[in-house]
Amino acid sequence: MEEAIAAYTAGHVDGSTGVRDGSRANDPETGPDYRIGVVDGSVAAFQAQLIAEVRRLLGETH
Repeated sequence: MEEAIAAYTAGHVDGSTGVRDGSRANDPETGPDYRIGVVDGSVAAFQAQLIAEVRRLLGETH
């Protein structure tokens, strides 16, 4: 279980920075956890960018 959580966390970090590690993604045991983390991290990064852009358009400074 700890390996799956570690793989997901690594994927989340990679996804949030726009990186993908092919060897981790293709690992037979933890690859699915890593790939889900990449997707979740990518979505989180997109949401943060979207919120920042909406705030910018609305003229908010914080």
